[in-house]
Amino acid sequence: MTTKKTTKQQRATGTQQRRPRIGLALAGGGPLGAIYEIGALCALEEAIAGLDCCDCEGYVGISAGGFIAAGLANGLSPRQLCAAFIDGSAAPAERFEPARLLQPAWDEFGQRARRLPALLARAGWDSLVKRRSLLAAAERLGRALPTGLLSSEALAAQLRRQFEQPGRSDDFRQLKRRLVLVATDLDSGEAVPFGMPGRDHVPISRAAQASAALPGLYPPVEIEGRHYVDGALKKTIHASLLLDEGVDLLICLNPLVPYRAEASAPIPSLVDGGLPLVLSQTLRSLIRSRLELGLRGYENSHPDTDILLFEPDPGDAEIFMANTFSYSKRRHLAEHAYQATRAALRERAPRLREQLGRHGLALREEVLADASRRLLSSPAPTRTEAALQRLRADLDRLEAAYAR
Repeated sequence: MTTKKTTKQQRATGTQQRRPRIGLALAGGGPLGAIYEIGALCALEEAIAGLDCCDCEGYVGISAGGFIAAGLANGLSPRQLCAAFIDGSAAPAERFEPARLLQPAWDEFGQRARRLPALLARAGWDSLVKRRSLLAAAERLGRALPTGLLSSEALAAQLRRQFEQPGRSDDFRQLKRRLVLVATDLDSGEAVPFGMPGRDHVPISRAAQASAALPGLYPPVEIEGRHYVDGALKKTIHASLLLDEGVDLLICLNPLVPYRAEASAPIPSLVDGGLPLVLSQTLRSLIRSRLELGLRGYENSHPDTDILLFEPDPGDAEIFMANTFSYSKRRHLAEHAYQATRAALRERAPRLREQLGRHGLALREEVLADASRRLLSSPAPTRTEAALQRLRADLDRLEAAYAR
């Protein structure tokens, strides 16, 4: 008696005879999201035979995931991204400095301040002459508040310099693979896929800047008279942009998951952490619930595509509480993401063998079994240790000079 093969099984034989069409969808998550995704991608590429993160059929990125997707589409491997963003071992022109994320939005402050005298006069007129309420006057003065506290211009300039290096491009149309960076049109609320036909003339660096413009933190980014903010306002990963291209396998990374607090956990009750932890948990819960809904829809609308989702464990307090602006902490978190992804691959191995096998890919069992593998060779020195190292080097040079 023969059994009827599923659609995926029917496609498997043909897929193994040709190059699999692999898509990569990277969600946002701020600096923490970028760190997690770099560590996870390094682990995935090492552990999956046949996976080349720089040679996928297409990429879609949102917010911090957009920076990573743009780098991969430009031929920067996960290890090279690690050297630039995490390790600091890349060439000086390639290194990413976190301080670029913390520059005040002076231009925005100045533009809003120039509006203040006219707004004060108008509010006073409404209150004293027209006898309108103080609340109405306060609402008018709200127009003087900046739309963002930090500037993303230095970050966009850094990306532009990196993508203008030989062999790379800041032009979507010159890339070998499809790259889509999603932002949200502030005035319409619609998701805008930069990189798709009709939206591919916008520089990649500008589109990435717009996709990561988190409202309240960064001002909206103006492109051709429209203002754009974070692409995650509509969906978490916008995977349909690749699924509709007919990919065989879609790998999704989502750095932000709600923390599962338990009595035995390092953080037994989030309310004890005050407003920051409550807001973080709320945001993560909203992001994750939308992702779950989207994935269920994708399974129904694209049954021929295998979708693999990788994300932190809900009980991972280290990721939840991370301070991503500490250099040594960035290295630690990237290593943590790398090892956690390797552990997830080992745990999911029986199912993954079947899913990957349908597309001519395979788990490197010996790589996953090697407990000595690390993302980074050694911990980064602290600021004090780095200063002492520089001092010792200077003293050695002085001693050598006097000895001549």
